[in-house]
Amino acid sequence: MTYEEVMQHLAEMGSEQTKKTLVNHGAREPFYGVKVGDLKKLVKPVKKDQALALSLYDSGVSDAMYLAGLTVNPKTITKEQLQSWVRAAYWYLLAEYTVASVAAESPWARELAMEWIRSPEEMIAACGWSTYANYLSITVDEQLDMDEVRGLLHEVRDRIHIEQNRVRYTMNGFLISAAAYVRELHEEAIEIAEVVGKVHVNVGNTACKVPLAAEYITKMAGMGKIGIKRKTCIC
Repeated sequence: MTYEEVMQHLAEMGSEQTKKTLVNHGAREPFYGVKVGDLKKLVKPVKKDQALALSLYDSGVSDAMYLAGLTVNPKTITKEQLQSWVRAAYWYLLAEYTVASVAAESPWARELAMEWIRSPEEMIAACGWSTYANYLSITVDEQLDMDEVRGLLHEVRDRIHIEQNRVRYTMNGFLISAAAYVRELHEEAIEIAEVVGKVHVNVGNTACKVPLAAEYITKMAGMGKIGIKRKTCIC
């Protein structure tokens, strides 16, 4: 499948109703308004051509950029390409999901996560926290830097309510991820979640809600999911 063929398929799959919904979430032109479920129909043919996957992200078309994240090989994408990706991720779906999930499965997950967390740019910092949260969900505890993760948890406790809007959202997600996927830090993360309480995030004209970390963690514990790692965070 060629680049032109993929873009034609995306144009045909899009709808005005989905465009309206995605605009409320932060998408902007150019994009077609393709549902994620429909994007996944193109994963198999695109995945065979990594150059094609990279060119789709470079298109600047949000639907194509998301598809690129589903199809690119995170083990072979370069650090420079990921840096380019994060700079182009102008809204949260791309920053917190597409780029964060690919970066989390790349060889530079920790390095880039820590660099991006310190960025003054909201979307890049949000991507950093989401990258680290995803990294925790797929990495065995023995390979984690517990002191570093604990330090980030303390940062969440101390700074979450004064951070930028989407950064607050992803810091909350990091807190949940640490409690859910890292057994050693589970109890400490719960205590911090109780201190943090409700996190206020402006989600615009959408029905999105910010999960209450303590409740979410308790629910996962009740389902026996604490410490169970995911096989992949790309979805």
